Amino acid sequence: MIQFALPLALHALAAALWIGGMAFAYCFLRPAAGTELDPPQRLALWRGVFARFFPTVWVAVVILTISGYVMVFTRFAGFASAAAYIHAMHALGLAMVAIFAHAFFAPWRRFRSAVNSGDHQRAAADLTRIRRLVAINLGLGIVIIVVGASGRLWPI
Repeated sequence: MIQFALPLALHALAAALWIGGMAFAYCFLRPAAGTELDPPQRLALWRGVFARFFPTVWVAVVILTISGYVMVFTRFAGFASAAAYIHAMHALGLAMVAIFAHAFFAPWRRFRSAVNSGDHQRAAADLTRIRRLVAINLGLGIVIIVVGASGRLWPI
């Protein structure tokens, strides 16, 4: 059982960092920045936030992936004997990674370029795309937390 403790702790910490970061950005920073800052300042703020947060999410993705598979193969001896809630978390987690990768490689790169070149209109459009993707991932992350917390109690 001790070999399961470290991957579980790392998994929980990485998930808390990623999902908590999205919750803070979406629920608190975004509304405050939208009412307190002029568009050029707001775009520069988000550029700085994403430049710090996105590399952290990549680290979280690596930790979540490795620790998740370690737990599946050490605790359940693979997916064949894993419970339904494990499969649900796995599928939703893969969807979150795909959405994040899209946000990083498409709108984030365009947003960063637009902010750097002073194209505020294009930057604002890409920021809206990123915000929508973060909202989707935040929702998925909350569902994963609920599934992870309650899945052992499911009758299936």
